[in-house]
Amino acid sequence: MGFYQDRVLPHIIDKTCGMPALKPVREQACAPLHGRVIEIGFGSGLNVAVYPDEVAEVSAVEPSDVAWSMAADRVHAAPIRIERSGLDGQRLPFESGTFDAALSTFTLCTIPDAEAALAEVRRVLRPEGVFAFLEHGHAPDEKVSRWQRRLEPIQKRVAGGCHLTRDIRGLVTESGFRLVDVDTFYQPDTPRPFGYLTMGVARPVV
Repeated sequence: MGFYQDRVLPHIIDKTCGMPALKPVREQACAPLHGRVIEIGFGSGLNVAVYPDEVAEVSAVEPSDVAWSMAADRVHAAPIRIERSGLDGQRLPFESGTFDAALSTFTLCTIPDAEAALAEVRRVLRPEGVFAFLEHGHAPDEKVSRWQRRLEPIQKRVAGGCHLTRDIRGLVTESGFRLVDVDTFYQPDTPRPFGYLTMGVARPVV
């Protein structure tokens, strides 16, 4: 992966995605979680502090050894069991219908094949399960969208493959999910090309 992406980038992501202003947004995004949960793109465990009491255990999918090591204190302090259970969200090592809920925060922008990852999330969810997500992506405003297209090649190089132009709502609905709730907004104090967020809850179409 290279020294920068392997050793440096996880610390940058921890700082940028761990901004205090994002904590209430994360808390809202995690609110629907319950029972047995799978989180893809677990990172350094920034969501652990806002898991609701209804969560019984979490299977963490995270490719970065450095990010997982950074999560150690958060994982050990959690009142529930959190295990690193996979490395690749595009190929989940679980039987179909295993989980009550799934979570993805700031992950669909970077995972190489987002459609494959969402198909896997849908597969491992129970028919009545929920998929909670908080992602940045393509903005509807043409001026912002233009800047996203201009900046995306640089963003992908410096942020480990992170895309600015992915249509999050479209990705979710086209991957066999039905939106139950969705909200889109610009995160305050964040440059707009990087700060158009989509937060929602979806259920598998059965």
